[in-house]
Amino acid sequence: MRFIATWTSATLLATRDLTPGIREFLLRPDGFSGSPYPIGSHIDVGVTIEGQPQTRSYSLIGEIDPQGYRIAVRRAPDSRGGSHYMWSLAPGARLNITLPASLVQLDWTRRQFCLIAGGIGVTPIVGAAQALARRGAGITLHYAVRTRSDAAYLDMLEGLLGDRLVVHAGDEGRRLDLDGVFAALPRDTMTLFCGPMRMLDAARRAWEAAGRPMTDLRYETFGSSGLLPTEAFRVRVRNQGTGALTEFVIPRDRSMLDVLDEAGHEVMSDCRRGECGVCALDVVGVDGEIDHRDVFFSAHQKQESRKICACVSRARGTITVDTLHRADAL
Repeated sequence: MRFIATWTSATLLATRDLTPGIREFLLRPDGFSGSPYPIGSHIDVGVTIEGQPQTRSYSLIGEIDPQGYRIAVRRAPDSRGGSHYMWSLAPGARLNITLPASLVQLDWTRRQFCLIAGGIGVTPIVGAAQALARRGAGITLHYAVRTRSDAAYLDMLEGLLGDRLVVHAGDEGRRLDLDGVFAALPRDTMTLFCGPMRMLDAARRAWEAAGRPMTDLRYETFGSSGLLPTEAFRVRVRNQGTGALTEFVIPRDRSMLDVLDEAGHEVMSDCRRGECGVCALDVVGVDGEIDHRDVFFSAHQKQESRKICACVSRARGTITVDTLHRADAL
């Protein structure tokens, strides 16, 4: 297993509203030492949804803060419940969190970087912008939002980057032209992206069309950003001994991975963010449509829908999967 989560208790020290729909939370773990963490780090936070303990993952804002860890949470009406829980908290609340971990790998020997943020996807980009600016690297940050008032950390980024920050506000008619952006980049530019799934798919297509190596496009996404609305769906699991099917309802506020694990199917997992592919299950049948919310499978693999990442991906209707668990296996 690549990541072993280390949990600790933390206190919510303060909150502040960055925009009408985004709130920042300052969390201080017990015994906090202020040690630096890698760029692109996130923490998992224990939340309670409809009386059940669950876990949500949030990117850390900026480089290390001597007061604690900062995260920002968008209050989303289509969320699975985590944002509503976080927004209900008041300073003084006690939480369980993990220590920071990062899945982002940047080539620090590069001189040119393009940063792209879509909405709340700016959260891991802030720290990258700070670190690259401190190193004197060439940076351009493209920040796409519906309206300028939706842009969290805008003042701070303007002060840091000046005219190297380009805001693409839909209500101002300044939509992000990914094809144009990528075509204009210097040859050896590395790009870091974080945003919703539709935007990521467009970025990967544009990057490939520009003839650039896919290894130079690094990205994060968030598992709630699917192509379909977040709703309950059904999963059938075939019993390898009898061939019988057991059906489970996956509520809108829980993942397929959590439901199957709770039922004793022992699905292997690791990152729980749709990035490592460890929890991928074979898809036996689909009566409906799969909403692939991972960044592990290629566009072709998602179109084939022969596998599904149980940690973040969802469906409309009913799917049948093989967990590959064998009761008689040694």
